[in-house]
Amino acid sequence: MKISKNHRLTVWILVALALGLAVGLYVNKTQSSETALLFASRIRILSVIFLRLVQMIIAPLVLTTLIAGIAKMGDLKIAGRIGLKSMLWFVSASLVSLFLGMLLVNFFHPGTGVNLGDVDAEAAKELLGKTGDFSIVKFVEHVFPKSIFEAMANNEILQVVVFSIFFGIALTSFGEKGKKIVEMMDILGHIMLKIVTYVMLFAPFGVFGSVAALIAKYGLGKIGILGTYIGTFYLGLLALWAVLLLVGFLILRKRLFHLLDRIFGPLMIAFSTTSSEAVFPKLTEELERFGCSPKVVSFTLPLGYSFNLDGSMMYMTFASIFIAQAYNIPLDTGTQITMLLVLMLTSKGIAGVPRASLVVVTATCAMFNIPPEGIALILPIDHFCDMGRSMTNVLGNALATSAVSKWEGQLKH
Repeated sequence: MKISKNHRLTVWILVALALGLAVGLYVNKTQSSETALLFASRIRILSVIFLRLVQMIIAPLVLTTLIAGIAKMGDLKIAGRIGLKSMLWFVSASLVSLFLGMLLVNFFHPGTGVNLGDVDAEAAKELLGKTGDFSIVKFVEHVFPKSIFEAMANNEILQVVVFSIFFGIALTSFGEKGKKIVEMMDILGHIMLKIVTYVMLFAPFGVFGSVAALIAKYGLGKIGILGTYIGTFYLGLLALWAVLLLVGFLILRKRLFHLLDRIFGPLMIAFSTTSSEAVFPKLTEELERFGCSPKVVSFTLPLGYSFNLDGSMMYMTFASIFIAQAYNIPLDTGTQITMLLVLMLTSKGIAGVPRASLVVVTATCAMFNIPPEGIALILPIDHFCDMGRSMTNVLGNALATSAVSKWEGQLKH
């Protein structure tokens, strides 16, 4: 059977995933723990290279496409309308994700009866240290840039978005005089997308390195130890996917299947590398090929990466209440709903922070008098959960961008 050009990369990613699993398992079973750890640290370099190459593209891609997109709109009312529709989707999807997580963790009680002897406070020290600066000040700092160069250097996407909006609006006011700059930004954006094509050729190596390192280090044993936790969380993600895809079908109809076909590659990369950020450039490209308006993609997708992390939202609810259950701390419905609202707000302030979901969970536990060191219970298997939540974040943002394009009447066939 002939494989289409669009699916060749996906096939190689799946092959790399299977090879990574096999090699990692072989090393874990046949080598000493010291040798396995050394192998994991060395082979993970492939994943690090791939992620760094992707991060190299993200900020300039957002900057150029968003500035060009806003300037091409001409009418600022259009930009405001797209922004409003995007935020309406983001808030609705976030609430659904949070409530689904709350309902399932209360129904299955995966934390009840967990052995608290597994808590290793030392393992949680790094995360506990990060929660000290967790405040409204940090939220503001992650939204408003003091330097566009610093924001780009640190890949603070939300800050790049804020600067690009101001620049795009200012450029629009110049009319014909600013046309050459708009054209230049448009060309630069397409050059960035061309670089994406080259970088994605390294994706299978990155996937292989990430999976092989993970399995060599932990094996499959950690999945068994907290199997109920992982199982119920993935059941929650399955329910969330069902809701998102149902809404997507109501909006896109049969074109939903074409969209899923387009984003299958990015979904697999996000799953195997545990990074939704890693697929941002490729997702931008695939959504435009699907027929989404470049103006909508350049505006909605970057915002979604800060405000529409559906998988992460569900995980934060799930993990917080799981830790409370493990410590046998009762939380009434009112307290849990308050916790959801806190999670919804605080999660927006740490986009770009490594292991951001765990940092938010740790801080939220401390707010509600739940022992924050309980995060050590889920640290060993967080990587396995991160695979699913990263994949879900990508799906949520692809659907949001496609839906807004359809609502704007700018979804091409």
